[in-house]
Order: sequence, then C-alpha cells, then structure tokens
Amino acid sequence: MSALDTQVFQERLLDERRRVVNAIDNIHTENPGSLGEETDETTFQDNHLGDIATATFDREMASSLEENSTHVLAEIDGALARIDEGTYGVCVRCGKPIGRERLDALPWATLCIDDKRKEERG
Repeated sequence: MSALDTQVFQERLLDERRRVVNAIDNIHTENPGSLGEETDETTFQDNHLGDIATATFDREMASSLEENSTHVLAEIDGALARIDEGTYGVCVRCGKPIGRERLDALPWATLCIDDKRKEERG
C-alpha cells in the first residue's frame, strides 16, 4: 500500500479513535460512581423496584458499550501501530494484501476477506 493510501487510512483511524475515546468519556460522565451508590440502601425504600431495574439495565448497557468501545480502541491502536511498522493492509494470517474495499469498510481489519470467512465458519 502506498504512503498516500496509508496516510488516508491513518487520518480515518485517528478520527475514529477520537470518536471512540469521546464515547468512552461520555459513558463515564453519564454513569459516575457505582450502581450501589445510585441505588443506595439508605434510599432503597424510596426507590421503586422499576427504578432500580432501570438503573441496573442502564449500567449493564453502559458497561457493554464501554467494553465494546475499549475493544474497538485496541483494534484501532493496533492498526495505527501496523501503519508505523509498514505492515498495514497485510493479512496477519496469510500475508496477502487486505482488499481496499475491506479496509474502507473496516480500517482496522487484520484479516483478508478469505481468512475472515474461514474464521467465521470455523
């Protein structure tokens, strides 16, 4: 892949990285403290069970979103490292180039489409 191509992907990856970091920060801002603090036992009698269930669901959803975002962030960081190493766009399994269309769709892809299909079947 040419330097021009990797620069375009690097810019896309850095933009996506900023977006993901902002999303993680937003999750932390929207959900400060712990669920226990939100549904403190001293106020338990004042809290309706529906309110506690909603708070629990919201926390679980935020936790899932954070976990997914953290995973994507690691994938993005890996792709940025591969750009620096000169191995970006090369399948980590077979060593063949990853198709441009695949990288356009998922710039942090590590597998060519054939190896990804094999992984999903396997």
